[in-house]
Amino acid sequence: MKLAVTGGAGFLGYHCCNTLAQHYDEVVVIDIAPLEADEYPDNVSYFEGDVRDLEAMLKATAGCDHLIHGAAALPLWKPADIFSTNVDGTRAVMEAALKNQVPRVVEISSTAVYGVPIKHPILEDDPMVGVGAYGTAKIQAEGVCDEYREKGLCICTIRPKTFIGTGRLGVFQILYDWVESGKKIPIVGNGKNRYQLLEVEDLVSAIHLGLTGPAEQANDVFNVGATEFHTVLEDVGAMCQYAGTGARVMPTCAPLVKGMLEIAWTLRVSPLYKWVYGTADKDSFVSTDKIQQTLGWHPEYSNADALIRSYQWYLDHKHELGHAEGITHRVAWKQGILGFVKRFM
Repeated sequence: MKLAVTGGAGFLGYHCCNTLAQHYDEVVVIDIAPLEADEYPDNVSYFEGDVRDLEAMLKATAGCDHLIHGAAALPLWKPADIFSTNVDGTRAVMEAALKNQVPRVVEISSTAVYGVPIKHPILEDDPMVGVGAYGTAKIQAEGVCDEYREKGLCICTIRPKTFIGTGRLGVFQILYDWVESGKKIPIVGNGKNRYQLLEVEDLVSAIHLGLTGPAEQANDVFNVGATEFHTVLEDVGAMCQYAGTGARVMPTCAPLVKGMLEIAWTLRVSPLYKWVYGTADKDSFVSTDKIQQTLGWHPEYSNADALIRSYQWYLDHKHELGHAEGITHRVAWKQGILGFVKRFM
C-alpha cells in the first residue's frame, strides 16, 4: 500500500506521516518545502513538487492507493498565491488522482468556508460564505472536488476546526509566549463565547477513517472538531492555570479591539488576519454528528487538553526553535505590533 501526502512537510502533514506510516509500505511526501528526514519514519520518501504542476503531480501520485491533499496557502499569503495554490493546485491534484486511478482521496478543507455563521452548531449543508481570500478559495476548492466526484473519484472532504497539537506554532506560538511570560491575555470580547478547537491527533484519526471507511459512506463532506469544549474564558483559562505563570485571560471591548486589529492587519503590522479577529468573540462550533454516525469517529481530546498539550510541547522544545519566522504553522509568526503591546500587559 502506498500513501501520498501533499503538504507533507507542514504541521498536519508531519502528523499524518508519523501516525499513518505504520499502515503503509511507502509514504510519499509531496511539497515545495524541504523535508527534515530525521523527523519522519524510514518508509517516508520526499518528492519535491508544486501542487499547481500537473505533470509533477502525475509523477508523484503514480501507483498510489491513497492520497491526502493537505497542501494549502495560508491566509498570510498573497491573495493571488492563495487562489492559485488552493484552487488551481486542488484541480491539478484531483486530475492527477483521476488519471492515475487513485482509489481514495481525502481533501483537507476548512470550517472557514462557513464565514461568520448565524447559527450553531454548524451543519455540513449550512451556507458557505468565505471571509477573505482564504475562505473564498477553500469554497472554490471544494467545488473542484465536487466536479471530480462526478467524474468518479472517491473524495472524502474534511472541514476541521482550528487544529493544534505538538509542533503547532504559527499564531499559537504568540499565545504560548505570552502565557509563559505571565502576561494578561487580551481576548476579543468578554470570552463567554464557545470557540471549538481540535487536537491534530483527532484530526488524523478522522483522515484515516476517510481513507479506509466504506467508499459509499466516505465519499462525502464532514465537519471535525472537539466534542468537549467550553467558553474561551474557561478553555484558555485552563491553560493559564496549568502554566502557573500568573498569566490570565483579560476580556476587552470587542468593537474597539476589532477596529484596532483591522487597522493593524490593513497595515500588515499584525499577524492576526480578518477571519481570526472577526470570529474571536463569536460562538464558533460545528456539529460532528455526521462523521461520528457515518464513519464511527470519536475524538480523544477536549479544547483544554489540546491547548495544554500544545503549550507543553512549546515549553519542551522552544530551545530548539531558534529565531526562524515565517508564514506556516511549524514556525513562529512575527508578532509585529503585538510584541509592543505585550510590554504593557
